[in-house]
Amino acid sequence: MLKYLEKAPAISEERKGELFSFVESIGIHFNEYRLLNLAFTHTSYANECKGEVDNNERLEFLGDSVLGMVTAEYLFSSFTRFHEGQFSKIKAVVVSEESLSEVALSLHFDKYILVGRGERSQQGTMKKAILADALEAVIAAMYLDQGLETARRFILSFIPAQVEKMLENKLSYKDYKTELQEYLQKRRGKVPRYVIVSQTGPDHAQTFHVNVEMGTKVFGPGEGKNKKSAEQAAARMALIALGIERG
Repeated sequence: MLKYLEKAPAISEERKGELFSFVESIGIHFNEYRLLNLAFTHTSYANECKGEVDNNERLEFLGDSVLGMVTAEYLFSSFTRFHEGQFSKIKAVVVSEESLSEVALSLHFDKYILVGRGERSQQGTMKKAILADALEAVIAAMYLDQGLETARRFILSFIPAQVEKMLENKLSYKDYKTELQEYLQKRRGKVPRYVIVSQTGPDHAQTFHVNVEMGTKVFGPGEGKNKKSAEQAAARMALIALGIERG
């Protein structure tokens, strides 16, 4: 566990009290509060700290995978009438930035996320991308600290409701990446490849530029405040060029 925490930000007594309040509110025990604190640490905050301080991006990567697996497992066991294509579309919606930021706000993540001065002046803790990323990072922290079953219990405290909203058309999201992948697999048996071509702007407000490669054809760059949204933008550009989506 210590290898994950070598560069975790320091925790004051006041901060530990805040984290304890969060843990109490979600009903999940934590052994290592530094890991939870790291999950709430946005890159803009880490960049303003003295010395080397890590951010929650690595945890976000792991949490995304844990969330995806538990969500897929839930869909598979709960909806026997659905086929693979339907599963993919439902999953894309309920684990989207729109959906996860909604969940994070309902759990008052905005009170606990650490952001730098620039992000704070722009109400960064209310930004959908920052909220969604923090939720995935917290899931990873739970997984590392308490194990898969605890992480699964937490995920299943909100995913079923998000699935129900999606099925009732109360939660919508256009998943261009899935649409493009399904189109290519059916017609060419291939999958698109996404490549980050550049990152611009200050650390607290970066813009990602991503191309999507389909064999010898390249579309983009799509732009977004994070890699996921930039990839969605690039996929949409490809679909427009293919005549599948309207411009």
